[in-house]
Amino acid sequence: MATQVTSEQKDITLEQARAIVTAAVEKSKEINTKMDIAVVDAGANLKAFARMDGAWLGSIDISIKKAKTARFFDMNTGSIGELSQPGGPLFGIEHSNEGLISFPGGIPIKNQEGEVVGAIGVSGSSVENDHAVAEAGLTVLS
Repeated sequence: MATQVTSEQKDITLEQARAIVTAAVEKSKEINTKMDIAVVDAGANLKAFARMDGAWLGSIDISIKKAKTARFFDMNTGSIGELSQPGGPLFGIEHSNEGLISFPGGIPIKNQEGEVVGAIGVSGSSVENDHAVAEAGLTVLS
């Protein structure tokens, strides 16, 4: 069931965060992975979280940091990774903000005006799967 993130909305609601997590869990099951899924609000505070049965313990922290990283910089974590390679303009950025994650799996959540109202972070499989599950979480938004 799609939920609308209105142009007036400046923060993700708990209902929306839970719907995103549910959609991400369903995608994880579909591709036979076990994920940790975090959604943060506009202030980068944890709003909703799920650790699927059997998901890696180490991915709890990574999923939360992916969501926070996506919100702190309002871009996909994979894009930050591209910019943070040796010689890149953001080289070493992962050491800031008490640790960032600069590989795919974190995506900002935007309202209808394109303003960031939160972010999702997913960890537990390949970075390609992490990103696909994060994208699937966002399909419930309209």
